[in-house]
Order: sequence, then C-alpha cells, then structure tokens
Amino acid sequence: MRASKAIPRRLRRPAPPGGDGQARDEADRGRDAYRRRAWAEAHRCLAAADRRAPLAAADLELLAWAAALIGHDDEFLSLMDRLYQLHLDAGDARRAARSAFWLGLRLLAMREVGRAGGWLGRAQRLAERTDCVEQGYLFLPVVLRSLGAGDFDAARAAASQAVAIGDRFGEADLSAFGRCLLGCALLRQGDVGTGLALIDEAMVAATAGELTPLLTGFIYCSAISGCNHAYVIDRSREWTAALATWCGSQPDLVPFSGRCLVHRAELMQINGDWHEAIEEARRASARVATRADSETAADSLYQQAEVHRLRGDFAAAERDYRGASELGRDAQPGLALLRLAQGRDQTAVSAIRRVLTATQGRLQRARLLPACVEIELATGDIQGARRAAEELEQIAADFRTAVLGAMAAHARGAVELADGHPEAALEPLQRAFRVWHEVGAPYIAARLRVLLARAYRALGDRDSATLEVDLAGEVFQRLGAAPDLVALRALDGRAGAGSRAGSPDGLSARELQVLRLVASGKTNRVIARELFLSDKTIDRHVSNIFTKTKVASRAAATAYAYQHGLV
Repeated sequence: MRASKAIPRRLRRPAPPGGDGQARDEADRGRDAYRRRAWAEAHRCLAAADRRAPLAAADLELLAWAAALIGHDDEFLSLMDRLYQLHLDAGDARRAARSAFWLGLRLLAMREVGRAGGWLGRAQRLAERTDCVEQGYLFLPVVLRSLGAGDFDAARAAASQAVAIGDRFGEADLSAFGRCLLGCALLRQGDVGTGLALIDEAMVAATAGELTPLLTGFIYCSAISGCNHAYVIDRSREWTAALATWCGSQPDLVPFSGRCLVHRAELMQINGDWHEAIEEARRASARVATRADSETAADSLYQQAEVHRLRGDFAAAERDYRGASELGRDAQPGLALLRLAQGRDQTAVSAIRRVLTATQGRLQRARLLPACVEIELATGDIQGARRAAEELEQIAADFRTAVLGAMAAHARGAVELADGHPEAALEPLQRAFRVWHEVGAPYIAARLRVLLARAYRALGDRDSATLEVDLAGEVFQRLGAAPDLVALRALDGRAGAGSRAGSPDGLSARELQVLRLVASGKTNRVIARELFLSDKTIDRHVSNIFTKTKVASRAAATAYAYQHGLV
C-alpha cells in the first residue's frame, strides 16, 4: 500500500501549535510511523503525546486506528468514543456520525449487538441531518447482516446504494468495499461472472494501495470469503497470496493476519501441504483475540481437526472439532466424517442429515452434500446418496464453476459405482479427476483414482486398476493419509502389497484384504460392497480371521494388523 494513502486526506494536518514541546515531537513521530505502517510505534508515540496533552481530533483518530490495527479493541472503542464526543462538541455532526458508525461496526464484529445497534442508530440520526457520504457507510452493516441471513436480494440492494453514494462523493473506501460486497452477493445468487468482475475491481483498489488500512483488510477478507463460498479456487489462491504479502509488510498488524493464516491453511490442505496447513492454522489460533474474532479462532481449530482426521489422528481431531464448536462454529461435516471413520455409522448418518435439514443456502448445502453422499454410501443407503448427488448436480449446473462441477461429477460416479454400474461411473469420475488434478488437489485426485480403480476392476481392466491403485498409494503415503492407505491396501488385493510383512498365522490373501478393511474401521456390510462379495462371505472371513489370529474383537484384530505390519 502506498504510504501517502496510509493517512486519510482529512487527517494529514499536524496537531495545533502550542502545549508541551515533547508532546508535539511524539505526535510528529507517531504520524511518521503511521505513514510507514509501523502501527505499534505509531500507537506508542501518539499515546505518549496524548498523555502529555490531549490530542486534537486528527491525531486522536490516528491513535484510534493504530490501536485497532494492533488488536487493542477496547482501547479503540474508548478512543473512538472520545473522538465522537470531540466532533459532537465542535458541532460537526457528519464526523461524529462517522465515529459512531465505526464504533457500531466494530461492536457488531465483537457480537455486542445491543451496543452496536445503539451506536449505529446514533450514526443514522446524525447522518440524516445533511447529504453526506456517511449515509453510504451506514448501508454496509445492512449488507453484512443480509449476507449472513442469506437474504441476497437485500444485500444487493444495500450494496448498490453504498456504491452509488461512494461514487458520487468520490469516497474510494466506500466505493471499493461496496463493490466487493455487491460481488459477494451476486456470487451467492449464481451470477458468478458479474460477481467476480466486481470483486476484481475492488481488489485492484486494495492491491494498488488506494484505500485506508482497515478497509483494505476488509476487502481482502470479503473477497476471499466470497470466492471460497462459490468454489472459485484460482481467485482464492490469488487473493490469499496477495493478503499474505500485505500482512507480511506490516508485522504489527493483528486484525487480518489471523484470518489470512486460516485462508492459507485451507489452501495448503487442498494443495497437499498438510504439515504446513496444521502449522498455519495453529499460528492463526495464537494470533487472534478470541473475544474479538471468535470466528477466525473457530475456523482455525476446524481446519486443524480436518487434517488430523485425514491423517487418522482421531483423538486430536475430536479435540479440535470440539474446540471449534465451543467457539460457535458447527463442526459439520467434518465431525460426521470422523464418526464414520470411527465406525459409528448411525451417528454419522444422523449428524449429516440433521445439519442438511437445518441448512437452507444452496452453496452451504453444496459444502455438506459430498459428505452426505460418502456417508450414505458407506452405510448402504444408495438411494439417499443418489438424492444428495442429484441435488449437488443441480447446484453445480446453476452456479457453473469448475470445482462445483467436479464435486457433482465425483458424487455421481461414486453412486453409480456403488449401485453396480461401473460403466456409467467412468465418465463422471474421469471428468472430476481432470479438474482436481488441474486445480492441484492431490488428495482428492487420489481418492478419485481409487474409485476409478474399482470401476476398471469391475470392467475387467486389471492393469489400469493396478496403475490407479499404485499412483493413489504414493499420494496417500506422502501425505500421511493413514486411513486411506489402510483401505487402499485392502482394496489392492495383491498378497502383502504395501505391507512390511506377511501374516504369521496363515491368513489367506482374501483374509488379509478383509483384515485391512476391518482395521480401517469399515463394517462387514461396507466391506462386502467394496469387494463385490456377499455379507455372509465377509462374516465368514472375519470369523476365520478371529480364529487364526486368536483375537475376540474387531479392535483386537485391528491391533493385530498394526502389530504385524499388515497396514
């Protein structure tokens, strides 16, 4: 961001002459530090000047913003309250309205709804006295509330008003943020092209340094969130990288750095950088103040839980899903998938059906439907899985983004394969694989390879099946995806494939295959479906395994498999 834009034009005048000379020197140093985006230094110098002699309004506003940018929320509220009173005493209703607006907006973010409403009401009353740009800012909370409630028509209308007023008054901050939020509303309504164009335009202003620091951060986070909701992963990567650079140029910055780390962790998980994803999410947890940004803290815990689950560290996943839930985030669909991996099938089914029943937004449902398909198939409800896949296909057709299309094709292929139609599964699975491979999502692509291997095998093409299994196994091994690796070795069926030793107790190749699937947490019914065998045949294999290995339970059989290097 260009230094000349760090201080709003109306604040670029020094404090009035007179008073303590050291206070003037501290204020000068504070203004200089603010221009350099050295927020902690600016805060320290301006606060020192304020202790010696009360700052004039221009410098008091800089001190308030410096406090906000280093995460001192209570101090920011106190200083902005002082600034409001100064403007009110001076008879400047317009600037008093702006101070009241910022108080209300920050309190909304801190979930102090009553106080927020009071300050926004004051701002509205003061702004109505004259035709002023502050009236445009007051549309922003309306947009944010409407987006949160899923009322996208209301969000569009309010954002359009904000943009119009910002453009009329030449207020770059308001125009850019209004366009960004308008773009987000359009994305969620399915107008992806127009929505992305508006977000891109707002991001040009943010990345060029044309806006004040707080609005720059708001626009970065809103743009990335909007792209994530619509599964526009290329834009998410682009803007997340830009946000990381912007945050990195300001080491003192607190409000957006935690959110930046969460976005980076999400993309690292997709990219297959699981260790780095965990570390970024942990840094996000340490960076945020929970009271002021509980959403970021909750998202960072959920992200950690997801990687733990995929790695098979179920205890750590349980802990972090619980932590995210305690901070107000629904732990689904990850928690339902964890229950499935733990063999608690009915709990998983109940959880995913409950959250789908309670979720109305189509893009929010799209985030849940792939897990629903996986859980319903794992528990034998092919028709339930088919209904979920069909809904996902309709959403993908309406929003027309590549990743949503790949998600729908993945679901369709999995359902057709489970329903005994491998020939119908091939095309959607291959289509989904191509998209995820091009996106650079190795884990999802590897899971698609496993489905393709099952389809090839069912169609008699064992060479292609073996190739897909081998390639998927390399990815799972590199990522540390232990549950997938166990299931893959069982599916492979080649005696001793991928294991460190054979069975010392005379298990047959088929019994080894079944044992590996038991160790992955799958039920007999699911194993039967995956191996195209009857339930009774699998029951017999499991009984033989218990007898030969001298164990009495599935848990003991799992322990046996690990102790003998079979998984």
